[in-house]
Amino acid sequence: MSELTFEQMLEDSCKTIHAGEVVEGTVISVKPEEIILNIGYKADGIITKNEYTNETSADLTSCVQVGDTMEAKVLKVNDGEGQVLLTYKRLAADKGNKRLEEAYNNKEVLTAKVTKVLDGGLSVVIDEARVFIPASLVSDVYEKDLTKYNGQEIEFVISEFNPKRRRIIGDRKCLLMEKKAELQKALFERIKPGDVVEGVVKNVTDFGAFIDLGGVDGLLHISEMSWGRVENPKKVFKVGDPLKVLIKDIAGVKVALSLKFEDQNPWLDAADKYAVGNIVTGRVARMTDFGAFIELESGIDALLHVSQIAKEHIEKPADVLKVGQEVTAKVVDFNEEDKKISLSIKAMLAAEQEEAAEEDAVSVDIEAEIEKDSE
Repeated sequence: MSELTFEQMLEDSCKTIHAGEVVEGTVISVKPEEIILNIGYKADGIITKNEYTNETSADLTSCVQVGDTMEAKVLKVNDGEGQVLLTYKRLAADKGNKRLEEAYNNKEVLTAKVTKVLDGGLSVVIDEARVFIPASLVSDVYEKDLTKYNGQEIEFVISEFNPKRRRIIGDRKCLLMEKKAELQKALFERIKPGDVVEGVVKNVTDFGAFIDLGGVDGLLHISEMSWGRVENPKKVFKVGDPLKVLIKDIAGVKVALSLKFEDQNPWLDAADKYAVGNIVTGRVARMTDFGAFIELESGIDALLHVSQIAKEHIEKPADVLKVGQEVTAKVVDFNEEDKKISLSIKAMLAAEQEEAAEEDAVSVDIEAEIEKDSE
């Protein structure tokens, strides 16, 4: 029987390993780009940075220290240089997949940082296992630009788990919708028409603004933005502006809002300010062929008919008036019920002439009395 050489005995005393096996070792050396482990085998194990983490900027010397024990999976028993090629990242991913499978089965809410923003969605990592959240499942509203989520921690659930096809899908939208439904229910339980509530401008369109009331978006129509006229909502409101609004109406989940607070209604004292016979001043707001509308104050317009602009005949208001021009006229009709006021420059001029004639007549009478007394 032949004697065994020292090398043969050493080899026989060492355990055998194979690819795919999970081994435990002690860190005997660490450099920024690699970790060397003593795994109790005839050769040491090596973990490159690429097989430790997906973070390209990572420095392995700040991740592990000499003397640390850690588990890794065998990729190759001989990497071509006599060392065992190991992976920590893929072992962590396997564990991560098990973690995700449990979360999927239990419908658990997970929290993770967004590591990449892709064309079609977001990528997050749980214990080195990647989860893809499609753009359609990122938010409960359409978002064209997802870059704001980069580096953010977000909550989501696993809606699809198929690691064999590398298809692990996350869903954030459903959580937002559930939360919104809860807020919506609580909001509708405490608000009613006539209430004044605080909100935030969420979106501005040509026809109005959508106000976030906390779970419900109410519509502030352009006609309800002021007692006066608003030509362009985008010049009045900006997204993010805080705003106190009046609940005008609630129909199902639709909420109509208004900024026409009754105590600010300009018609409350209009009967005194614009009584028939009063001389008033305003600015030309708009014109038609039949007359000009004069803004007396925000929320109150009066009609100056083309026949009342001057003594002489005028074809159309634009021949003598301009938008923005200041006009002084006499109130000749006031209809509070229909909120209509009619003005007349012609009547004001006639009254001024009549007053002047009366003053002239009085002057003549006085002069006659003086001459009579002097005789």
